[in-house]
Amino acid sequence: MDITMMAGGEAGQGVATVGFLLARVFSRGGYYVFADQDYESRIRGGHNFFRVRISDKPVAAISEDVNLLIALNEETINRHLKKVAGDKTGGVIFDRDGVKAALGGVIDLGISMEQLGKTEGGQEGMANSVATGAALGVVGFDFSLLEQAIAEQFSSGGEKIVNGNIRAARAGYDYARKNLPGKVDLTLPVLNRQKRMLLHGNDAIALGALAAGCKFMTSYPMTPATSIMEYLAGKADEFGMVVLQAEDEISAANMTIGASFTGVRAMAATSGGGFCLMVEGLGLAGMTETPMVIVESQRPGPSTGLPTRTEQGDLEFIIHASQSEFPRFVIAPVNIEDAFYATVQAFNLAERYQTPVILISDQYQAASYGTTDKFDLSTVTIDRGLLADGESIKKGYKRHAFTESGISPRAFPGKDGAVVVTTGDEHDEEGHIEEDAGIRTLMVEKRLRKLEQAKHDMTPPLGYGLKDAELLLVGWGSSFGAIREAVDILNQQGISARMICLRDIFPFPAESFAAGFGSPRQAFMVEQNATAQMAHFIRAETGIHIENKILRYDGRPITPGYIVERIKKEVG
Repeated sequence: MDITMMAGGEAGQGVATVGFLLARVFSRGGYYVFADQDYESRIRGGHNFFRVRISDKPVAAISEDVNLLIALNEETINRHLKKVAGDKTGGVIFDRDGVKAALGGVIDLGISMEQLGKTEGGQEGMANSVATGAALGVVGFDFSLLEQAIAEQFSSGGEKIVNGNIRAARAGYDYARKNLPGKVDLTLPVLNRQKRMLLHGNDAIALGALAAGCKFMTSYPMTPATSIMEYLAGKADEFGMVVLQAEDEISAANMTIGASFTGVRAMAATSGGGFCLMVEGLGLAGMTETPMVIVESQRPGPSTGLPTRTEQGDLEFIIHASQSEFPRFVIAPVNIEDAFYATVQAFNLAERYQTPVILISDQYQAASYGTTDKFDLSTVTIDRGLLADGESIKKGYKRHAFTESGISPRAFPGKDGAVVVTTGDEHDEEGHIEEDAGIRTLMVEKRLRKLEQAKHDMTPPLGYGLKDAELLLVGWGSSFGAIREAVDILNQQGISARMICLRDIFPFPAESFAAGFGSPRQAFMVEQNATAQMAHFIRAETGIHIENKILRYDGRPITPGYIVERIKKEVG
């Protein structure tokens, strides 16, 4: 069983509420869920929709085909009707009193949503709850799960609001069970009560930061990274954490460096425009060899661009950001579960190598919801890196001491009697400003030596599919789920395919990538930007030229269907 429900309407009509309730209910009923939101950057007005994919098998990408379209206004039908499945596997739930759009041959699942919401719920504005109940009624799902979810969703509004929405949803459910049974061939029984978490990427990153022992987080709000700060702010007291909204991204970067310099695990989160402002601070962390974790959640630019859409357009900027040369790590989590473990890894790498680590995400991963099993906390370790011992401090502590690995023992100011000196200028081993040409050369080489060891800590690219397949798809980061499913579809259709997806990007795992790449008859680079940035970077690092490109840069996520359609045009 694998179906997609889509709720659509104007901002302010409760589209997100419908979508989130459906995602929560079906995940609690034992199904795997993947859901994404598409919304405009305005408070009211503009077309929004929320897609929820429900399956009895794990899913990590959205489907462009729709089985149940829940239209809270007429525009939703006009925009999305062509996506609704036929042959009794698709239909449209809409307000039959207010919507007059032609459905063609698509099955009519109309209901008096506004009227039932007002009469049963007790006030206007509950049509979305009626629609949610009707959707569950159409597929014959357990209403008690929805009742529980509504109670949680509207708990802050008080008992009257909770009960009103439950009654409205019940009215929609009962109407569908009485008047719409058998109209569509869609039935979703409760599978089990197995508990899975329903999270989006930003939730997973925030939880990873908590598990890693992060005690200071600061950011300036910027979509789509803001909810990381919001989540951590809600947990700050419980975990003894300081969460601070900075006046701008420059301050956020510098405060993160300051906290980390004192020995506190610290992070900041932003999007591309905010990262531009953090770049000077990034260079300061590189020069002072201060651990620093930054989440860069991409969205289309330049400038304000499309604030609520997705893209993978910041890759080369992040790899090369700030002047001159110094080591850094760039990690692109491949899914929601991986975002948790990658965040823990980011903090460990930052302190092990005393350098910035950038987690590169995007709006699609940040705001999409997915089911995942409980995180295995037994695998979480805390690596504070090379710390100065009391004996070396007594001999005279040198913050930037020359070592074979390039990593100097780290001491925290105010502890163990160490005098910790550093500066954003070039400096000697003790941290004092130094302009000697020989010292400059040694310091540059010292910092860059970290990269040689760091390459051994890079996770190899993730492979999937037929080992000897003629067709290879190459991707990175959040495109993993869509590409993996596209590989399955292609193999089912007789096109021999496999994939390789980069997760740890810099330092680039050149040897493992080349080994995983192999010698395919034809390779396609799949990414969400206009210039194939990863393809360019792969060629620079390995000499491998991937000629064929599947690119998307309209702000919408890459889907399995999008990939398959374009490949079939090329290979016939």
